[in-house]
Amino acid sequence: HYRKDYICVCAYAYMVKVISLSNEAYEKLKEKKIKEESFSDVVLRLSGKKKILLSDLAGKWRGSKEEAEKIKKDIYENRKRVKLREVKFD
Repeated sequence: HYRKDYICVCAYAYMVKVISLSNEAYEKLKEKKIKEESFSDVVLRLSGKKKILLSDLAGKWRGSKEEAEKIKKDIYENRKRVKLREVKFD
């Protein structure tokens, strides 16, 4: 007997580059860093590029309620078509 559990796995791959900074430059960058922000986030923020968070999009929908309902319906329909596979856990 085994239980049925479903797992959603999303894999993201991105490039990482190593850069050299002087101690002075590192300290300046560190001063600009906000709590729980990565150094990559700091560089993007200071360069004018902003990481878009889902919460940034809240309340931004400019379409009609009918369009939103159609999109919602389409999402649920697509989810029904996703094939789940059983995973056996020991």
